[in-house]
Amino acid sequence: MHVLSPGLVRWNPAVLMHYTRYLRRAGTIACARLERSEAVSYTVDFQPLGRRGQAREGESLLDCARRLGIGIVSVCGGRGKCQACKVQVVKGSVSQPTSSDRETFTEAELANGWRLACQAYPGSNCRVGIPADSMAAPQRTQVEGLQTTVAPEPSVRDYQVELAVPSLDEYQGDADSLLAALDREHGLQCRRVDVGVLRSLSPLLRSWHWRCQASVRDDEVISVAGWSSPVLGLAVDLGSTKIAGYLVDLASGRTLSARGIMNPQISYGEDIVSRLTRVMENPEEAVQLKEAVVGAINDLAADLCHDIGGETDRIVDAVIVGNTAMHHLFLGLPVRQLALSPFVPTVSQSLDVKARDIGLRAAPGAYIHLLPNIAGYVGGDHVAMLLATEAFEAEDLTVALDIGTNTEVSVIEHGYISSVSCPSGPAFEGGQIRDGMRAASGAIERLRIENDMVQYHTIDDVPPVGICGSGVLDAVAQLYLAGILNERGRMRDDHPRVRTRQGLREFVIVPDSQRANGAEVVLTQADVRQLQLAKAAIRSGIQILLDVRDRREEEIRNVIIAGAFGTYIDLHSAIAMGLLPSLPHDRFKQVGNAAGAGSRLALVSLHKRAQARDLASRVNYVELGSAPGFTEAFVAAGYLGRFRIRDGKRQPIE
Repeated sequence: MHVLSPGLVRWNPAVLMHYTRYLRRAGTIACARLERSEAVSYTVDFQPLGRRGQAREGESLLDCARRLGIGIVSVCGGRGKCQACKVQVVKGSVSQPTSSDRETFTEAELANGWRLACQAYPGSNCRVGIPADSMAAPQRTQVEGLQTTVAPEPSVRDYQVELAVPSLDEYQGDADSLLAALDREHGLQCRRVDVGVLRSLSPLLRSWHWRCQASVRDDEVISVAGWSSPVLGLAVDLGSTKIAGYLVDLASGRTLSARGIMNPQISYGEDIVSRLTRVMENPEEAVQLKEAVVGAINDLAADLCHDIGGETDRIVDAVIVGNTAMHHLFLGLPVRQLALSPFVPTVSQSLDVKARDIGLRAAPGAYIHLLPNIAGYVGGDHVAMLLATEAFEAEDLTVALDIGTNTEVSVIEHGYISSVSCPSGPAFEGGQIRDGMRAASGAIERLRIENDMVQYHTIDDVPPVGICGSGVLDAVAQLYLAGILNERGRMRDDHPRVRTRQGLREFVIVPDSQRANGAEVVLTQADVRQLQLAKAAIRSGIQILLDVRDRREEEIRNVIIAGAFGTYIDLHSAIAMGLLPSLPHDRFKQVGNAAGAGSRLALVSLHKRAQARDLASRVNYVELGSAPGFTEAFVAAGYLGRFRIRDGKRQPIE
C-alpha cells in the first residue's frame, strides 16, 4: 500500500485528486484480493499417501494435488479428455459430475464417489483416495498394495527371564540355566540353544546382569537380547526384476518400514530363462547369482532397520517368496531339471532353513521360511498372492494374474484352482523396446492420441528420455484405436508420424526437438511385435485355463491383477489391445504387490503358513506349451483389438 509523503501537498491539486482516487481504487482492489484470499477453503486429505492441504477457491483436486507435490497422472492437461486422473472421494462433497465424468464412470461408480480429479472441485473438507494406476511413478513406491491384517501368531516369540547368578555351589552351565529359567518363569519346555547363540551367550549374560530376552522358536532358543529389545521379522518378495522388503514388528504384526530395489541378477539376464541358461552353461555363475541376490537382500534389510533405528541382529524370522527359478537360485539348488521339460523343481514343499546357511544377516539362529512352490515356474510368490487376496476361496469364476517378466495365472471356482506360468518377457518393463526404460524420471508412462496429436505424461513431469512399460502398452493401444496399427499389429506407412528407417517402420512419439537429450522417442514395428508376443502369452494362458474348466470369458466374474506392472496399467488400453478379456471394468481389481502382502501374512501368522501349504496342495498345474489347443490360442491372442477366443479361433467384438 502506498503512503502519502509530506511532499505530496505541494503537488498540483488535479494530480493530487487523481492520485487519491488511484489510492482508493488500489485499496479497494487490495481489500478485495485480501477477501478472496481469506475466502472459505477446504482441507483435502489425499490417501494412501497421507498428505493433506488446503484447496484454494476455484482449484480442482488435480491442481490441489500438484501444488502439494502429489503426482497424479494427467495426459490431456486437465481437460477431462484422457481419463487418466481417476480418484475416489470417500468423504466430503465435490462438484457435480461433468460430461467427462459420465463418459468415464458408470452411475454406480459416480454414486461411490469416483471422479476425474481435473473435473472435481471441493465443496467441503474431503478425503480422496488415489488408485495406484492414477499415481505418477515416484509416489507408487509408497503404496504397498493390499493392507491385510491378521491376529499375530508368529513362529518366534520373545520372553524376558532372570537367571540365577552362578555360585561355587551351583555349576550349571549358562545355557542350561537359561533353559531352566524359561521353564520356571514361562513354562516352556525348551531343549536347545542355537550354536550361534552359544558362541556369545556367556559374556552377554554377564553384561546384562543375568537378565535377558530370549527369542524362542518351537523348542529352540534362536537369539538373546537385552530386556525390551524389539522383535523384528523380515518379509521379502523376491521378484525377477524387483525385490520388495518389509520390516515387521512380530509382536503386533505392524509393518515398520518398506522399501523396493532392483534385482541385481538383471545383469545376468532380464528374463528367467536367460539366467538359467547361463547357469547351465557355466555352473560357477550359480554362485555369483546367489551371492548377488543375497547381498542385495542384506543391504535392503540393513536399510530397513536403519529406517527405525534398529539392527539386523534383531531380525529373528524371515519369509521369502519368489517364483520357482528365483527360489532355486536363492537357495543354490540345481536348476538344470527346472529348465528342461517337464520343468521339475528340486523341491515343492515349504522349507525352513537357517538364515546363516544362506548368508542372510539376522539373529544368530534365525530361520528363513519359504512358501511352497506349485510346479514349473509357478512358485511361492503366486501362493502368497492367492493367500493375500483370498482368491483361493472364490466361489464365482475368478482369474488371478501376477503380471511381470514371468506372469502367473490362476483360474478359481468353488475351491478348484488351476494355474499356469506365462513367459511374458521384459517388454512390460521396457526391456527389448528400442527406447524402452524402467519407470524412472523422464519415462513416458501414459500416452493418448487425439486428432493425430500425441499427448503424454512423463514421470516427474520432465522432458521425455524414453518410454516405460505402461507407456508402451498405451502407445500400442492408441495406435491401434487410431488406425495406425491394424489388427495384426502391422504399422501403416501413410501417416505423417510413421517413417521407414533401415527397412523398419517406426512411429515418432517425441520428435528430437522435445526430448531431453535431443534424440527422438519412437515405437518401432519390432517393438510392437515384442508386446504382441508378451500379451499373447498371458491371454493364451487365461484361455487355456478357461478351457480346462470348460468355461467362457464372459462368465468370468472377477479379475484380480497383481504385480508392479499389472497394478499400473491402464485397463482401457489393456482391453483395447487384447491383453485382457473384454469385460465390464467393475469386474477388474488391481491390488498392487499382493505377493509382498502374502509374505507379510505368512511372517506374522502360523495359521496363514498352514493355509499356504493347503492351497498349494490343491492347485492343478497346467504346462502351457504342452496344453491342448495352446498353439491356436497363442496365435489368436496375438491379434490386437477386442475379441473372444472360441475353439482356438478369434472372434472380434464390435
